[in-house]
Amino acid sequence: MSPFPFLEHDGVLAFAHRGGAFEGLENSMAAFEHAVGLGFRYLETDVHATADGVVVVFHDHTLDRVTDMTGRIAEQPWSVVSRARIGGTEPILRLDELTAAWPDVRINVDVKEDAAVEPFVDTVRRTGALDRICVASFSDRRLRRVRAALGDRLCTSTGPAEIARLRLAAYGPLLRAAVPRRAGCVQVPVQAYALPIVTRGFVDTAHAAGLQVHVWTVNTRTEMERLLEIGVDGLISDELDTLRTVLTDRGTWVPHADHP
Repeated sequence: MSPFPFLEHDGVLAFAHRGGAFEGLENSMAAFEHAVGLGFRYLETDVHATADGVVVVFHDHTLDRVTDMTGRIAEQPWSVVSRARIGGTEPILRLDELTAAWPDVRINVDVKEDAAVEPFVDTVRRTGALDRICVASFSDRRLRRVRAALGDRLCTSTGPAEIARLRLAAYGPLLRAAVPRRAGCVQVPVQAYALPIVTRGFVDTAHAAGLQVHVWTVNTRTEMERLLEIGVDGLISDELDTLRTVLTDRGTWVPHADHP
């Protein structure tokens, strides 16, 4: 049993990456509704804070790539950012809107900027979503700040330095003391810079340290099957139908209670 309610699940954790690749409308309510409608209980997303401290569900630092507006989110107030449309049609979501939409759905959140930490912490406290959130970050410093603010009940993944220590620990027992103890899971790509990260040894070392292993972004059946064979606990994917089919065929698909 995990000490974190976020990780309590009978099957493999299946994460809808940015809500899935639904019609190209990543991180939109339409994408998240599609994912939940398929039975996904875990959503993956990213957050930024606007210039006036509103926490928005969005991957990029700027609006340019996926909306009909431009500019850095952190430099514009919510009154401006709220007018942007993903794919020209879908409004940008606030984090509090997403947590309210499905009170029993769990959300994996990558906090993208230092300036977003305090508004994010305030939003989690205000919405009472602590047990439904897992925080990820490419910054060890941001993870430390979020952990310090929200306490030991918060589930987090490991930061880059912690992942490096875990990889070292996989090479031998003398390095096991370096394994991070504060996190609930490690979330990593299959490889980085052409070097494999997710090996059976890595998975076994993480499990010995009490950490689940979640892998991103896995979009082919072949890779999903391979990773499941070496014991990973969660897969983060854009290809929601494929992931659901793979887990269903293996008897490990446990859907959201209100959906198939």
